[in-house]
Amino acid sequence: MIQAAILFLLAGVAEVGGGFLIWKWIRDGLSAWYGAAGALILIIYGIIPTFQSFPSFGRVYAAYGGVFIIISILWGWAADKKAPDVYDWIGAAVCLIGISIILFAPRSA
Repeated sequence: MIQAAILFLLAGVAEVGGGFLIWKWIRDGLSAWYGAAGALILIIYGIIPTFQSFPSFGRVYAAYGGVFIIISILWGWAADKKAPDVYDWIGAAVCLIGISIILFAPRSA
């Protein structure tokens, strides 16, 4: 369980961080090295989920979607200096509930 959480966190940070670097390159006109670093990090992001022990690609990526939402809110808070509001936190809580249902609901097969 701890390994799964660490992998979710690593992949989330890689996805949001890589996208952020590409954002800075294109939107803010920073060096192409930002874009190249962002692209490399996004490649690494694509590899990280393969180490998950969950058997279903679709369910794992659906759960990552929820994790990415939460990490994006936190990243935006740090990068944009704009604190999330109550609706951001409610949405994040809904995502956590959804992740839990997707990954841990009892299934027959």
